[in-house]
Amino acid sequence: MNDVQVKTDSDVRAAYLSAPELKLAASLIYQAYHDDPVFIELFDTGSGDYEQKLRAAIREELAAFWQANQPILGIYKGEALVGVACLHSPTDGFGSERFWHWRLKMMLSAGYVSTKQMIQKEQQIIDAVPFQRFHILSFAAIHPLHQHHGFGHYLMAAVNATLEDDSSSEGVVIYVTSDKYKAFFKECDYKTLTEITVGQVTGPLMVHYRES
Repeated sequence: MNDVQVKTDSDVRAAYLSAPELKLAASLIYQAYHDDPVFIELFDTGSGDYEQKLRAAIREELAAFWQANQPILGIYKGEALVGVACLHSPTDGFGSERFWHWRLKMMLSAGYVSTKQMIQKEQQIIDAVPFQRFHILSFAAIHPLHQHHGFGHYLMAAVNATLEDDSSSEGVVIYVTSDKYKAFFKECDYKTLTEITVGQVTGPLMVHYRES
């Protein structure tokens, strides 16, 4: 496990996740994103299997990130994983279409319509970014029991450090799907690029520009 160079308290650290930690990371992301309005829009079809589809989508996304060597960052308090961030670069061949096996697994677990809508959502994001090379922050999650204790700022500092290490990337963007997080990302120096609408959900696409 490689640490990410971020200034933190003595018992808090940032590091890239290892393969055995992906299952724990998926569980943490699921808890943090369970009530996300876009995921509800994509996966809640009224058939009572929303939780199953959401778990499957998060699991397949993490597996795809890992296989493509995209950054998966963790924030630890002591030995406990309290936060996870996942970035990917569409210009590294990891765009909205993903891989054929990802699409197949997603269709089997989440359904054809939900998978198609998920791909369309990401393509909307890619099309709205006026950069040649950039990162998308797909997940930025703090465990519900550890929210409002400053770990979110540590997590975003780790994201920024990862961005600064990639001289080819012009910035990192995130689609903010809940009003309560807009102020947080503004505090973290994210600026609104445009508005994105997925189904009935509209939210800002925000960007943090690479400093050097």
